[in-house]
Amino acid sequence: MREPARLVVLISGTGRNLQAILDAVSSGRIQARTVAVISNRPDAQGLLRAQAAGVTTEVVDHKAFESREAFDQALAERIEQYQPDLIALAGFMRILSDAFVKRFEGRMFNIHPSLLPKYRGLHTHQRALEAGDNRHGASVHYVTAELDGGPVVLQGSIDIRPGDNAEILADRVMQEVELHIYSQVLAWAAAGRIRLTKEGLAFDGQIMDAPLQMETLTADP
Repeated sequence: MREPARLVVLISGTGRNLQAILDAVSSGRIQARTVAVISNRPDAQGLLRAQAAGVTTEVVDHKAFESREAFDQALAERIEQYQPDLIALAGFMRILSDAFVKRFEGRMFNIHPSLLPKYRGLHTHQRALEAGDNRHGASVHYVTAELDGGPVVLQGSIDIRPGDNAEILADRVMQEVELHIYSQVLAWAAAGRIRLTKEGLAFDGQIMDAPLQMETLTADP
């Protein structure tokens, strides 16, 4: 029987995806132990969510460092203390340096609110509306040195409705997609079902030629 994976979650804000992850760990859906939640903002509401779940929290305030590299080095050292098998960026609003990413490559995931490779970066919901898209969603991907460019494991999408604005669409994507797909990917990762290999992204030992889609999943593929 596999030992539970050691999971570190990085946050910057309210922690809605964090809460979904904590709930999935608590229920046993993710075979992991959340060993720490670390924020770059001391006022992040997600820290309270973690504390309520009995999870160790830490703050590495980026404002205390003179450069991005110095912050990344301090953050990496703090993460290493927990010997994580998996690292989840859950609303962590910092662009990480190449050295940081390389240090944890193959163990680190992010969720991005668009159907990658569309709309990397910020303001994804507004950009989807301005482009006249019919569907919009979110993607869970491995973190690589390319911003929002790592291999995508799983995506989910919803119809864009006539009355949607950026705020409404953001909330719908969060509720209907993000809170479901991130936990699923972390469950697969904790179980050893997905891996980042030299040949590409492998699921159950088979190289994937396209991301999995939430709409086509059975209860547990």
